[in-house]
Amino acid sequence: MANGRLKKRTRSFWDDFKDFINRGNLIDLALAVILGGAFGAIVASFVDDILMPALINPFLTQVGGNWRELTVGPGIAIGNFLGTVINFIIIALTLFFIVKAYEKMQRKSQLEEEAVAEPTIEEKLNVTLERLANVLEGRVR
Repeated sequence: MANGRLKKRTRSFWDDFKDFINRGNLIDLALAVILGGAFGAIVASFVDDILMPALINPFLTQVGGNWRELTVGPGIAIGNFLGTVINFIIIALTLFFIVKAYEKMQRKSQLEEEAVAEPTIEEKLNVTLERLANVLEGRVR
């Protein structure tokens, strides 16, 4: 008898777990984290391998250094910090544009739904006139 209760609890736990995993929001969140990590890696590579060498290395060739090794004072790695700041700015700008486009799309969709859902004044007047005509026809007969 105790074994039957254990199987019932176990099955219920696994069903609840399966329902939890299959929620749309959880899957969307997991995809967003994975894609965000991949996008961050792409931006980091762009900044580290293309942008920073193109911008800063020409100035450092006279000194004979690399932008990653650029330090100020005793061990303050300003080059790595600047690369990280540029990574952040590029990612923040990209997310800003994505969110703005999404909000614009949502507003447009919402306005279209409101326009379709709510009848215009002319439609309301036509319906009212039709009802009045039906009432008057009923009285005339």
